[in-house]
Amino acid sequence: MAAPRSFLCRLALAYNGSSRGMHGLSGAVPPEGNQRKRRTLLQFLSDHFYDVEALRLYLLQRKMSKVHQENRSLAHIREKYGPYIAGAFFVLKQGGAVKFQDHEWIRPNKRGHFSGEFLKLLTVPVQAVDASGCAINYDGLDNLLPLKELQSLSLQHCPHVDDWCLSRLYPLAGSLQELSLSGCPQISERGLACLHHLQNLRRLDISNLPAVSYPGLTRILVEEMLPNCEVLGMDEAQGL
Repeated sequence: MAAPRSFLCRLALAYNGSSRGMHGLSGAVPPEGNQRKRRTLLQFLSDHFYDVEALRLYLLQRKMSKVHQENRSLAHIREKYGPYIAGAFFVLKQGGAVKFQDHEWIRPNKRGHFSGEFLKLLTVPVQAVDASGCAINYDGLDNLLPLKELQSLSLQHCPHVDDWCLSRLYPLAGSLQELSLSGCPQISERGLACLHHLQNLRRLDISNLPAVSYPGLTRILVEEMLPNCEVLGMDEAQGL
């Protein structure tokens, strides 16, 4: 279907600067007219690029606002139900899974819904958390750090887990035995150095960390830092 006449007119006006420019579409354009047309075209592209950039920034702000909302502190739930229920609720809302001591794993379904039966486990410690791929960030850890009996924590492929997040894990040093950081794009050597507090770790997965510049050397240093821990990932011969 042919484009509406009004659209064609607006397009011509945008590129030529005035209605008089339409008469030159099928004929020769004088040099000064060509320069004017070039300036108008550049302005048109500049305005269009600005709109795209503004839209990109708007969408980015929306995304970060959503992440901030998802990582808000659940202090009100913690006060009413205790730290175990608050931590479990936070992880399940993020799409992760939790395991209470001596109970089966609790996971949300495909629609993100989950049973409220875990609310009965007020005094049962959370033993394991699988937050793989969740949008957990520095602020969201406030909901996990009170889980003093937590033995296993998986933060695989979490896009917002960074070095600052790892610096906050020391309150779990007394219980944490397994930690997976595989595939976290923002974790570097600086963050891994903060894990020296976790001397009870028995298994640490640091595979596929693109921000680590010298994987082989980093693994050697981590193994020296945590001598009783099995370190997975980062071939010792890689990046030496």
